[in-house]
Amino acid sequence: MENTVHRALWALTQNYMAVWQRHYQHLPCTDAYIGLPSPCIVSENDHQLQWQPVKRDALADFTNVEQAIALRLHSDIKDFYNAFYCADLSVRYQGEPLSLLQVWSDDDLARLQENILGHLMMQRQRKLTPSVFIATTADEMVIIAIDNMSGEVIRETLNKGTRDVIAPNLDAFLSALEVDVA
Repeated sequence: MENTVHRALWALTQNYMAVWQRHYQHLPCTDAYIGLPSPCIVSENDHQLQWQPVKRDALADFTNVEQAIALRLHSDIKDFYNAFYCADLSVRYQGEPLSLLQVWSDDDLARLQENILGHLMMQRQRKLTPSVFIATTADEMVIIAIDNMSGEVIRETLNKGTRDVIAPNLDAFLSALEVDVA
């Protein structure tokens, strides 16, 4: 069940927790998910909640997306999203701040799958090589994604269709991320 992507992502979440706790002396907090149930929630009030990552009992299934778009998703895409519940993680890649997207709950997974499907349909209409987003940047038109054919991690400009390879694979990308909790 566990593979290199799962191990690298779990190690990143544990490092995130450790850095946060060293910096703030408590579990990570956010106001982004108030009112949204999740197995990650440890405690909450009207203003924020404390959370921690949780391993899923069973891997999330992406067959619905694959069947709807008639495309097999690269295993790294599925592995990135299918093993954990977690809040999005603030990280840096080569100094650039990113928000690494994660699955907060089963409801969030359903929304994510709808967004992935919409993204892939848009790419098909524009005759672009399929990719699936895994992180956002400060520029809303620039995302970090996994190229569905090669498995390379790319920096993609949505309105221009430009793509630059930033890592040869997801493992290399995840291992190069730095936690950013300040």
